[in-house]
Amino acid sequence: MGIFNSRKPKYYSLDNINSKDCVYNIIIGERSNGKTYAVLKYAIEQYFKNGRGQLAIVRRWQEDIRGKRASEIFSALIVNNEISKASGGEFEGIHYYAGKFYFCNYDESGKPIYNERDIFAHAFALSDTEHNKSISYPLIKIILFDEFLTRGAYLKDEFILFMNTISTIVRQRTDVKIYMLGNTVNKYSPYFKEMGLTHISKMKQGTIDIYQYGDSRLRVAVEYCASTASKKDNNFYFAFDNPKLSMITEGAWELDIYPHIPVKYTPKDILLIYFIKFNGNIYQCEIIEVDGEIFTYIHDKTTPIKDDDNDLIYSLESSHKMNYNRNIFKPNTEIGRKILYFFEHDKVFYQDNEVGDAINNYLKICRTM
Repeated sequence: MGIFNSRKPKYYSLDNINSKDCVYNIIIGERSNGKTYAVLKYAIEQYFKNGRGQLAIVRRWQEDIRGKRASEIFSALIVNNEISKASGGEFEGIHYYAGKFYFCNYDESGKPIYNERDIFAHAFALSDTEHNKSISYPLIKIILFDEFLTRGAYLKDEFILFMNTISTIVRQRTDVKIYMLGNTVNKYSPYFKEMGLTHISKMKQGTIDIYQYGDSRLRVAVEYCASTASKKDNNFYFAFDNPKLSMITEGAWELDIYPHIPVKYTPKDILLIYFIKFNGNIYQCEIIEVDGEIFTYIHDKTTPIKDDDNDLIYSLESSHKMNYNRNIFKPNTEIGRKILYFFEHDKVFYQDNEVGDAINNYLKICRTM
């Protein structure tokens, strides 16, 4: 058939995760596999099937739900006539105005015609949480938090901001379902720890894990989407020899490339050992001098720290012990200031990219503290 291939690409479906009937539904996978499209389409269909329950669209930043960006959220569904199909021809599109999305039709000039009675969705930004607390949203039945994973900075106490947003929407109700969508850009997200999602980094693609919390009714489903790479005829655009691109083409977790140790060393070259505890792991950090050059090298530590009362330890967890420090960028001793020098002057090397990514995420959190 040559370039004229009639095969339709396989996109993500909510069928498997919806069958688990969980309160939170976390969906992680490669970019452009249809995660967002599937949830938006499902919300539209539910609106017309089940009493016109509305949708909440949550993003991290206010600019993600304003102007052109907000107006284009439903553009693919409009082009594919999903609104017309779901509404039985009652509406043609969705129009965004002042934080709300309206079902609409269009006049001869393409101008949207809409009514206050036809509000379908509300936009929420975690960075603007305070402005929504006094407003009631009794018709919202589905919450969509898109792109909840980021390689950039998370907001300070972002998980609490998200919980406050959910509290504002849900109030006393128990009939709201929550979808959290993310590309595989950061396996060290604070959401994973805050929600007790301990197995995410070990999940296989195409699987769903269920988390339950004591005797509560809370159940969380986490789906690591199967790759659609074999269905993408345009993957040749990303065939460069760069491991970071496998996140785009296969849904593998994205890792930056970090500097590996440039020289060999022996135990006698180690001047100081300190530790970083992060995300349930321990990393041994060594200040090394070889041929007059001094740097720090960080690698996995697979055994417990021998002297937890005296060794210098960095950890985000608060501790009353004097040898513990939370923030590497806020040293309170001369040794701490010397350690900080290596991080400020790019004199840090890592065992592998996994270790580098973990420490990089620890440092990001430190910068926001």
